[in-house]
Amino acid sequence: MTLMDRPLAPAATRPATPPEAPLAMPVQDFGAPPRQAFPRLRNGWRVWAARLVAFGGAAVIAVVGFLQMLQSFGDDPTPMQWALLVLFVPTFAWVGFSFCGVLAGLFASDLTTPDGPNDARVAVVMPIYHEDAAKSIGLLTALARELDREGMAERAEIFVLSDSRDPVIAVNETLVIDAARKMSPLPIWYRRRVTNEDRKTGNISDFIRRWGGRYDQMVVLDADSIMTGATIRALSARMNADPRLALIQTMPILVGGETIFARLTQFAGRVYGPMIARGVSAWSGNTGNFWGHNAIIRLPAFASACGLPRLPGSPPFGGTILSHDFVEAAALCRAGWKVRLDHDLRGSFEGCPPTLLDMAVRERRWAQGNLQHSRLFGMRGARAVTLAHFTIGILGFLMSPLWLALILVGLVLSATVLLSTPEYFPTAYQLFPDWPVFDARRMFWLFVAAMALLLLPKLIATFRAWMRPLARNSGGPVRIFASSLFEILLSALIAPVQMLIQTRQIYEILRGRDSGWNAQVRAGSMPDWNVVIARHWVHVGLGIGTLIVLAQFSPAQLIWLSPILAGLILSPVTSRYSASPVFGRWARMRGLLVTPEERNPPAILSDAGAAVRSMPRPLKGGAGLLHFGGHPDMIERHVALLPENPDLPVDKRLHRITAAAKIAHAATRSEALDYLTRDETDALVSDPALLRQWSVLPS
Repeated sequence: MTLMDRPLAPAATRPATPPEAPLAMPVQDFGAPPRQAFPRLRNGWRVWAARLVAFGGAAVIAVVGFLQMLQSFGDDPTPMQWALLVLFVPTFAWVGFSFCGVLAGLFASDLTTPDGPNDARVAVVMPIYHEDAAKSIGLLTALARELDREGMAERAEIFVLSDSRDPVIAVNETLVIDAARKMSPLPIWYRRRVTNEDRKTGNISDFIRRWGGRYDQMVVLDADSIMTGATIRALSARMNADPRLALIQTMPILVGGETIFARLTQFAGRVYGPMIARGVSAWSGNTGNFWGHNAIIRLPAFASACGLPRLPGSPPFGGTILSHDFVEAAALCRAGWKVRLDHDLRGSFEGCPPTLLDMAVRERRWAQGNLQHSRLFGMRGARAVTLAHFTIGILGFLMSPLWLALILVGLVLSATVLLSTPEYFPTAYQLFPDWPVFDARRMFWLFVAAMALLLLPKLIATFRAWMRPLARNSGGPVRIFASSLFEILLSALIAPVQMLIQTRQIYEILRGRDSGWNAQVRAGSMPDWNVVIARHWVHVGLGIGTLIVLAQFSPAQLIWLSPILAGLILSPVTSRYSASPVFGRWARMRGLLVTPEERNPPAILSDAGAAVRSMPRPLKGGAGLLHFGGHPDMIERHVALLPENPDLPVDKRLHRITAAAKIAHAATRSEALDYLTRDETDALVSDPALLRQWSVLPS
């Protein structure tokens, strides 16, 4: 039995959503033992070998670093030297883990897609919040056509789950959905929530509790991400063949970058990403992680195990779990389900932040979400590797303040040695003086080792790309090597700025400041000088101040700190011009930072671009709503996608009543809009009767 009748009913007569098919999704108690769906999984020798290389190798590197640094301080380290040692060891181990994680990829299993019948019903779900509707829905329209060509039209549907609160954006969404439905061979359903509590997790949970019983599998996409029809068909087949497999995460390839910063991130992800993903897949085994999108999920498993509770207390450490994806993977694993990263599939794509400042905004929310995981280490039944995922996510942000503290302690230690007068004979009875001990040669080789561990994975990935079609499709070995060098140089300039930005973010979170919930910036623009100077003047001041002090008292240290100081001093220039699409095009014309997806765009992305061009032009502001109100056909298309008789909370009902009173009092549509607050305008576009009452007013 198929999901929908054939042929499809005309888009104009189709309801906004299908009949509800509820699926229970109980809120979990992570302090209680989980309800086991299956006995605890056992991993094969490959997974254990990969873990030995990744974690054991990092531990060996940490011990070696500890012993070498300790020996460089002699037999009686000072308190400041102990402080340096305490900060150095986790930093050195973190760099070592990155290197060993890549080596662990040697033990990754070869993955295959099974043949055979597959009648699993699939929902492709895209949550959106204040997005460019044409771009997001254009991607889904192109995907619908691919799923049809892959023979999945009889068992796949697309669901757009809106949490948008802006009334103009809400109208744009319905008009674009209406256009997409006319082009799509698959049903495209649309639901905008009345309220958006619990953010994305609440959005997905609401969908599951209302329509989850209609489907067997759910593909989750972000508003700027997509997967090819062939990839979704392969994921569905892999999941259908293993009844214990609850989630398969793909490795999205970054596409669409126009600025230098976006192209830098895009190139690094394309060249280094597959090798890193292979390593993570190897040591994760069947207890992998979830990144929130571009994954397929077994709906009954997810519903039974992943109803997330709110954390006790107020934000930033309490309330809604922001980095919900890690926790959902952990909940599935503790219930005995498999969670896997399939590193071999390449038909998975997403956009990337266009500028350094936009990336900082995203990272602020990720930092808060990852630090929340510190409250979940007591989760009953959690797998050890799950806790490793939590720890890695937390350390990804905590390493910035650790790195900063390491640099500051090193500077204080150097200043102490340079400015203090040592007491050579502290007692009158000793024969030999106490000389300050600081083995500069050993410290130098530790620095070289750290740089080698940091850069070797990038060089290995670059040479690996030479031996694959990736090099031919990225401009050849010379250009890909030049691009790697350019990426290393620019990343070195950006790294100290990101270190300070993330350190400030951690400080704000520890002080109790919540990140809020803002729409993500998908397409940026080059910021003005006043913007970058306002954001980076502290970085510049710190860099110049350190430069002056070192030039006066310890010029030799400038050799080692020059990359950091250069990054700080040049941060406004780097931040502004790395956000320039002009320089991005310049780099592409010269074959720098080019990826295969740019030279030969995937068909789904080209098709999506064509679909976007055929979408209605977006309405903007009050003038857009006035234009909308003067076109009854547009109003009817919008009304067709509104829910029938929604259950409104008290405040929403009050907004509807006051909006009706103001519209009745107004002489024109324009005057009515001037009277209405934003909440009342939202009530207007959400109610067919109000819309028709307003639309008959003179313009």
